[in-house]
Amino acid sequence: MSNVLYTRAKLKILQATINLVSDDIRAVLVDIAAYTFDRDAHEFLSSVPGGARVGSPVALGSKSLAIITNAIEFDAADTVFTAVTGATVEAVVLYKYNASDALAPLVAYIDTATGLPATPVGTNITIAWPNGAGKIFKW
Repeated sequence: MSNVLYTRAKLKILQATINLVSDDIRAVLVDIAAYTFDRDAHEFLSSVPGGARVGSPVALGSKSLAIITNAIEFDAADTVFTAVTGATVEAVVLYKYNASDALAPLVAYIDTATGLPATPVGTNITIAWPNGAGKIFKW
């Protein structure tokens, strides 16, 4: 698998119901042994079982959008998950925060980044965003 946007996230971005820069976009570490990714069918964070989520979600900081070489690039500061324990993590899921997992739209599934995979041992895990010069994704 490579880094992808969830299909319904693309629609929500185009409809302006997800604003990647001004909305509270969060990242959660994911154990893929407990989550079967489905780009087209999964729409909300509730599609990612609680047992597949490792550690606490972290809000992305310093988010930005830019047009570089005819592509839109989404970027943010590298993300640090603190004192992580639990199962091995092989992916990160980005979503728009909402107090209800059933209403928190999924944005992207990232499984290629510096810091992945990681085996939590109670220390920090830093995810350095992968696409090109530190971009999270291009579209």
